[in-house]
This record gives sequence, structure tokens and C-alpha cells, in this order.
Amino acid sequence: MKRKPWQLDRRTFLRNAGVALGLPFLDCMRGNALAATPVTALPKRLCTIYFPYGASVPAEDHEDRNWGWFPVREGDNFRYTKVMESLNPIRNYVSVIGGLSHPAGRGIGGHDTGDIFLTGASFTGADFRNTVSFDQIAAAKYGEQTRFASLVLSSDGGIGMPTRSKTLSFTDSGQPIPGLDKPQQIFDRLFGDGRGTIEDTRRRLGTEASLLDLVMKQSRSLRNKLGKQDQEKYDEYLSSVRDIEQRVVRSQHWLDIPKAEVDASDLDLAVSTDAPLEYIRTMYDLLYLAFQTDSTRIATYMLSAMNGNTSNQFSKALGLGTQHQLAHGAGKPGGFPRQGQWNQCLVEHLTHFLQRLAETSEGEGSMLDNTIVLCGTSNSRTHNNHNYPLILAGGGNMGLKHGQYLSNNGGEDDLDKPMSNLLFTLLNRMGVSDTGFSDSMGDLSELYS
Repeated sequence: MKRKPWQLDRRTFLRNAGVALGLPFLDCMRGNALAATPVTALPKRLCTIYFPYGASVPAEDHEDRNWGWFPVREGDNFRYTKVMESLNPIRNYVSVIGGLSHPAGRGIGGHDTGDIFLTGASFTGADFRNTVSFDQIAAAKYGEQTRFASLVLSSDGGIGMPTRSKTLSFTDSGQPIPGLDKPQQIFDRLFGDGRGTIEDTRRRLGTEASLLDLVMKQSRSLRNKLGKQDQEKYDEYLSSVRDIEQRVVRSQHWLDIPKAEVDASDLDLAVSTDAPLEYIRTMYDLLYLAFQTDSTRIATYMLSAMNGNTSNQFSKALGLGTQHQLAHGAGKPGGFPRQGQWNQCLVEHLTHFLQRLAETSEGEGSMLDNTIVLCGTSNSRTHNNHNYPLILAGGGNMGLKHGQYLSNNGGEDDLDKPMSNLLFTLLNRMGVSDTGFSDSMGDLSELYS
């Protein structure tokens, strides 16, 4: 069908606009066939945020119950504790979920579960290899529609090491994707001009592509001369080369399309992890801008890593101990309120991000209606790999319903449902998968039916 005169392809709009100030997803970018069903024409986004060492989870009858992560049941309803009270203004956009965990992670060390938060992979065997993370499955579906297939952020930066990952995202072959940690670096990648002229960049990318072609050609010849074990290691190397090759191709594809121009006057791009609360706020603001300008639709943020040398200290900004110390102190006199105060701070920063999305109009609703946000951790009490404390928000236009507390099994460790059931549900709601994810055994229909 022909487009109507007022309907433009997004790339055409960007080329003709030259510079787009904080460009949102505009009505004129919808295809003619989708004009009558605007919800399906709008972008579908996914954002996952992780923090380590569990949350404050006192018993139902504990005197410090009001400093716990999970809401308090009140008949058929619930109320947020002090930890989550900042969510009250957007309660109808939010669900609190408990009673989920990865079966493969239940019997491993309490510090080892960050790696598999979005993969559900098994750590069995000496030669552990992760599997693809669910955000990258979504990126494979929608990544071609934006300049960046996904945005991977981490307060600690880089990839870390197996069982001590500093990133949430893993490729199809299970290789970690480095997390970006410097606000200025992230901003420049999203909105900067890059190096030199477009012609210079085109020549540089062409040279890189030629070199990669040469590497791949030589690699195929060399691989046949290696033993089985070396071939497996070499395949990991080739997978990394292919990832770089794909990024080069994407860069060439978007070279003639100008990046969005945004007003950075309210951003403290020089902030570092030495000022953790300001740093976290800036990272969330960068996530918002990446989505608001449609630079990407898939993002992860490892707010802190297990054993993160820097981020483990973040809670000291509130006059508390390290996050690790708070986890070990839970259950001791005054321990739950102290850990709860840190959890409260984390939820307040998340609320700021969610409110910005909720207050930004998009189509007939808001950006939050078209964005699924999952935030949580892979421990409950001190290094206990059960009953993950989770918050799910947004995605109303993808059928998700909120304003509920789903405890599932009520926190009984041996009755946990697979975390992959939730990840599959979200992929299904986004139209990415209807066949499952990792070790999922079904979906969580309570979230949409």
C-alpha cells in the first residue's frame, strides 16, 4: 500500500531533518498499513536493571517488616513498605514479583548468580560457558530498526570474569558484551559526531571491514589444523570477530543518517562513581534519552556487580556499609532497616526513571506503555539464590497489567517457579518468542490475562 503524504519512513525523516532535537517516535513515522492500529505501530522497548546481594526480606511477622522489599498483604490487596513507597504515584504501572529463581542457580555460590540473571545457564562443569541473554534475543528481533541494536551499561564497566560478571548481556555464543560505565563516553557514542568527517569515517569502516574479511578467511584455514579443544577456543574467538564485523556493518548502514541532537545541559557527564547517587541518576537519564530519541530499544544496566570493586561501595553514600556488609548484616539487630534504606534508595532512582517514561507522551499513551522495565536481583536473603526480589513495570500496550503483587509460592524456596518463565513471558509479550526461553516451563499468565 502507498503511504499517505504525511507518512514518512523514519530513516527518510532523519536524513531530511539533518538534526533532530531529542527526536521521539512521531505519528508520521507509522506505516500506512498500521495507521489504523497505532499500538502495533509503536516501538517495543525492553530495559533490565540488576543489583547484587539481594534485598531486605524479613519474615512476615518480623518487627522490621516495614523495611522489607516485598509488599505487605492486606486482605485481597497490598501496601508498599517504606522500601517501595516512592512507587505509589505510578502504582498502576508496576507489579512486584517474588517466588522466582533460576533452577540452575539455586545450588551454586551466592556470589555466582549475576552471570545468569538473564540467561538461566548452568554453571556445571569446569569449562563453564554462558548462553545468550534474553535481551539479546529481543535485540536480534528489533535491533535493525535503530542505530544501536542494544545498549549495555554497567557501573563497574567491562566484562569481569566468569561467576563475577560485570555485564548482564551475552551474545548468541555466550560471550559477555562489555558494559559501558562512563557517562561522557556513553553520551558521545549515542549522540556524538564521531571522529573526522563522514568520508573519513567511511574510509575507516571500509578498512576495518577489509581487515575483518582477511581475518575470517585466514581463520577458516587455520581452524582445520587445530585439535578439538583448540577448535572450541578458536570458535569463541571467531564469534567475537563476527560480533565486531556485525557492528562495522551496522555503522556503515547508519553512516548517512544523522544522530539525534539532545540538550545535555541538565546532565552531569563528568560525574563518576565517586559520587554514586548522582552517577546512578545520570545513567538512568542516559537510558531515558537513548529510548526517547529511538537510538535503541533494548538496554541493560548492571547497577552493581557481585564483588564490584567500585559499586559495592555505593551504599556508603547513605552512611551505610558496603552492599556486601548490608547483606550479611540483615537479620542482625538493625540489619533489615539498614539494608532496607539502601533498597529504598535504589527504588527511588528507578521511580525517577519510570516517571520520566510515564510522563512522556507517545501515540495515545506514554513511553512507559511501550517499554517493559524489569529490575531485580538474584539473591533474596544473604546469598540465598531463591525468591528473587523483582519489580516489573510498563508494557501496557503489550498487554501487561499491573498494580499487583505476585508472590507466586510466597517465598518457599523449594517451590520457586523458574525465572525463565518470566523472561519468556516478556519476550512473548514483545512478539519475539512463542516457543519458550532457556529452561522455561510456561508463561506467567497472571501478568497479562
